Amino acid sequence: MKLVLSYIGRFLFFLMGWKFIPLPPYFDKKHVIIGFPHTSNMDTVRAFTGFKIAKLKGHVIMKKELFFFPMSIFFKMIGGIPVDRSSKSGVVEQMALEFEKRESFYLSIVPEGTRKKTDSIRTGFWHIAKKADVSIILWYLDNETKTTRWLGEINPKEIDADISKIRSIYKEAGYNIP
Repeated sequence: MKLVLSYIGRFLFFLMGWKFIPLPPYFDKKHVIIGFPHTSNMDTVRAFTGFKIAKLKGHVIMKKELFFFPMSIFFKMIGGIPVDRSSKSGVVEQMALEFEKRESFYLSIVPEGTRKKTDSIRTGFWHIAKKADVSIILWYLDNETKTTRWLGEINPKEIDADISKIRSIYKEAGYNIP
């Protein structure tokens, strides 16, 4: 089934005019994957399609209120994870537990947190990666060349230095993180 979904994903990328760059050598069994920019809901479609191309199951955090029948079946099937967002530290703890209990886990997060222009990014992804002791993979949706690009891997150590390095890597690739 994974192979069939991979071919379907490749076909969808072809129809959208996008190219998927194969996974980098540093890709392992558990990562927080961040993606920039977040300009439309199609970014999410491309992300899930990319996971299917790579024969992986990606996951995204979704507010628990969206998980009502019958939508809960669909959201869980595509990799949605319901979280209680009433406490920021609660989400970090919930995701760290997900990493702990799974052999393989890829959590995709859009640090901009919105499709609107923003003056800052959210750093929850860094806190999740640090707490779960996993690396952060930098993924770039290059709208100009219609290519998904892997820009690098960060092992979280010190938040300010790591965020600065992430900004620098994306700037070099052509995207200025707010």
